[in-house]
Amino acid sequence: MAQADSKVLVLGALAGVAGISLAVVCYQGFRSRRRASCPGVYLNRSNGQGTGLMLVDGPDLPRGQVEVLERLEALIQCVSELKDEMKSLKNALPTLPDHVREELRGQEEGRRVSPLHRTTPTRRKRAAGSLAGPRAGGRSSEEAESEGGYITALTDSEEEEQSDLEQRDEEQPADKLSDILERIDRLHQGSESDKRESLNVLLEQREEFGQNSTFLWRLTRAYCDVHDISSTLEEKKTHAATGKKVGEEAVSLNPTCAESHQWYAIMCGIMAEYETVQNKIKNGYIFKDHLDKAIELKPQDPMSYYLLGRWCYAVAQLSWIERKVAATLFGEPPSATVEDALKNFLKVEEIQPGYSKLNYVFLAKCYKDLGQSQKARRMCESACSMNVVSKEDEEARKELDILCPALGM
Repeated sequence: MAQADSKVLVLGALAGVAGISLAVVCYQGFRSRRRASCPGVYLNRSNGQGTGLMLVDGPDLPRGQVEVLERLEALIQCVSELKDEMKSLKNALPTLPDHVREELRGQEEGRRVSPLHRTTPTRRKRAAGSLAGPRAGGRSSEEAESEGGYITALTDSEEEEQSDLEQRDEEQPADKLSDILERIDRLHQGSESDKRESLNVLLEQREEFGQNSTFLWRLTRAYCDVHDISSTLEEKKTHAATGKKVGEEAVSLNPTCAESHQWYAIMCGIMAEYETVQNKIKNGYIFKDHLDKAIELKPQDPMSYYLLGRWCYAVAQLSWIERKVAATLFGEPPSATVEDALKNFLKVEEIQPGYSKLNYVFLAKCYKDLGQSQKARRMCESACSMNVVSKEDEEARKELDILCPALGM
């Protein structure tokens, strides 16, 4: 029972006692008048086992009055005992909440030990009904206290269940995100329609998961995929620009995610195709910086080394004018050689042999530029042995159509 309810009970009992005490005072006044008129009658309160009434020498009283006096004597005795009990209850009231909490704690521990005592919605409904019953039927205060204590215990159990539900709710979005990302990764490996579906699914879920870097770098990748399969220049530029913004957001959210740096670098490289010379060179610097960061965070990812090899090979092919423009705009032109590019392409083959058809093509180009024709032909043979599956493979096949004749194949 709550402390407020206990106080109400005590105050009610005290009010009842006060009313009875008033009746007793009135009776004692009546008794004094009767004693004055009938001196042979007096009450004996020294012996609790007797009737409390003794008749001594004096005129006989009517039998009905004697019974009334006996009952009043018994009533006075009860009031005295009730006063003592109320005094004890008043003294125990300050410690009552502690005793209730200890009792409820013991009941709760008992329910935790056995799963059979786990509170269910049916039991809570039944308990609520049992609480409403005593209140409507006017059951005793002890029963009400017992029921109240039980309901309090059930409320504690409800709080535990609510906590479990909240924990499951927190886990549910994580499970939902995992399912979405697994689906997106499968679509990324699929057909052109799969790639478009991947972008649409990610855009539908962006409001819910847009603050998650693993979600955002996949959205960046999806923009890259749709850019590659788009047919119009305007559509390609739109997807490239939007993908770059998303990639920048992913990097800002989690600077320690290698994939975020990797795909942001790719989008910068794609945007360079549609920029002015100044912005193209600027994007080239950004591309290199984020690839270096991606390799630092995930040194065994072959894709980062392949992209870095492409960057090094492109920089090595820059004309004198392009280098001068870069030096004028940024103070120092980008620097890389064919040897640097070859090193990165070989690293790709070391980490994952047969990584891609296009990686073999660039190995062949590097060996050809370095005058190592025999190695270049071997790389072309390896590239030709791989099937054409993606648009990148189609690009590699077109490169081979030019490269093989140049190598006498």
